[in-house]
Amino acid sequence: MSNYKEMVVEVDGLVKQFITSEFTTVAAVNGISFKLPKEKMIAIKGPSGCGKTTLLNLIGALDKPTTGSILVDGIKVSELYGVNEAEYRLRKVGFVFQYYYLIPSLTALENVMLPMDLRGIKRRIQEAGARQLLERVGIDASHQARRPTRLSGGEQQRVAIARALANGPAVILADEPTGNLDSKTGTRIVELLYSLTTKEGRTIIVATHDADIAARADMVLEMKDGKLVAQSNGKAEKQRQS
Repeated sequence: MSNYKEMVVEVDGLVKQFITSEFTTVAAVNGISFKLPKEKMIAIKGPSGCGKTTLLNLIGALDKPTTGSILVDGIKVSELYGVNEAEYRLRKVGFVFQYYYLIPSLTALENVMLPMDLRGIKRRIQEAGARQLLERVGIDASHQARRPTRLSGGEQQRVAIARALANGPAVILADEPTGNLDSKTGTRIVELLYSLTTKEGRTIIVATHDADIAARADMVLEMKDGKLVAQSNGKAEKQRQS
């Protein structure tokens, strides 16, 4: 790993255990430690069930660790509760999912405005900001008034990325963001995510099976059976160093 001076995510001794229906304990994440640099794209790869999604959920405060600590942009995530936890999810991290999770009754524009609305931002500022974000990810004005069912899968994922950016988070967490897309559209989404690191200074953490994402990443973490089994620079970082 490169000797990065600035880290945005630091995980130490992280464990997440679940009780199965047979009353046995399973560690979905089992003693993981790592540090992730700012303004890079990090791919977390490994077979299904290895703990990738659980790890993202812990970093995003969608779940609580059994033991261990998580520090994101100076915030002790593992110690957050209640209002502070909700505020962290609203301001510090953005989420992009395989199934988009756009609200079907809202237009593309309204979906992107929603996180800003939850912060109490004035509506005219919400709308201007949402339009700018949608244009940035390639959704033009003619499509911004459409509801999700009238958008293609690639367009829905672009809207989801714009929504994730709405409150200017330091970290974007993406769980299999190309899993429901054809290869051509998936490649465009990968390039869009990568551009957020180079052009906007975001840190993108992607849980994926997609070899293209792993190849494009600055860093690759490999998981197996809840453990971190390998950590390396990706092609993008190696090219920078060459």
